[in-house]
Amino acid sequence: MEITREIKTGILAIASILLFIWGYSFLKGKDLLTNYTTLYVEYNTVEGLGKSAAVTLNGLNIGKVNGIKFSDNTGKLLVELQIKSDFPISKSSIATMYDPGLIGGKQIMIVPNYSDKSVAKSGDKLQGNIKQGLTDLVGEKLAPLQMKLDKVLLDADQLITGLNNILDKKSQQDLKKSLAELSETMVQVHKASESMNGVIDNNKTNINGIVSDFHKVSYNFSKISDSLNKADLGKTVKNLQTTLQKVDLMLSDLNAGKGTAGKMMKDETLYNNLTQTSKELELLLQDVRLNPTRYVNVSLFGKKNKPYVAPSNSSPK
Repeated sequence: MEITREIKTGILAIASILLFIWGYSFLKGKDLLTNYTTLYVEYNTVEGLGKSAAVTLNGLNIGKVNGIKFSDNTGKLLVELQIKSDFPISKSSIATMYDPGLIGGKQIMIVPNYSDKSVAKSGDKLQGNIKQGLTDLVGEKLAPLQMKLDKVLLDADQLITGLNNILDKKSQQDLKKSLAELSETMVQVHKASESMNGVIDNNKTNINGIVSDFHKVSYNFSKISDSLNKADLGKTVKNLQTTLQKVDLMLSDLNAGKGTAGKMMKDETLYNNLTQTSKELELLLQDVRLNPTRYVNVSLFGKKNKPYVAPSNSSPK
């Protein structure tokens, strides 16, 4: 059977139309020759999430966002996910919207529930969740800091205003004068430091000599310290302590009246006897001086001794 030109033209037109439809769908991101699973997720907000955003599972790209529309009159947004994967996604899996980085929009990652064996089918709805990105976290941290900074700036503005009110023209002139005097003082200090540097430069030899002498003194002191260390001061101090203990014991015995010296210090009878003996010895010496012939009698003719006369108790004049 011969194919006419009209049939060829019709077949070519139909093929062109089918190719156009496939190309249009492909450019929109939908392959008519591929089997997709369509899942839905509801979010309160989808800020930063655009159409054709990637859908990942454990970091692997398994699909994309095919569309975003309002779910109902409550203002919630329904996101259509076009999944191209044979991995069994459970119905209790969570579709988390997150920010993968500072540059680019948000994406959706599927967090599967491996313990749930019920697989989600095309048209099912997953539970949605929003994870704060780095930008949101930075914004939350900067918000209180911005409030504190605004307060500090307000206080600084009030302080400057108060200073302007306090510092009248005379006070401002006095302040300028004080600053000028302070500057002049700093100049004088700089000159004094230069003079001091000059004095130090001129007396470097003396300073070196002083330092050398100090080193010698330190060395001599070190030698004295070594000598004292070798002298065994601990043993000397211990012996001195023992001697002081003995002296203290001897003084305690003296105070207690022990021994001859202690009895002489504490016994009043012995003191009285010694006093009486001393008195009698004094009288005896007085009588010997006044009457020596009574004690030493040398006579060739047998002269009789004089009778004894007791000396008076008064001291000789």
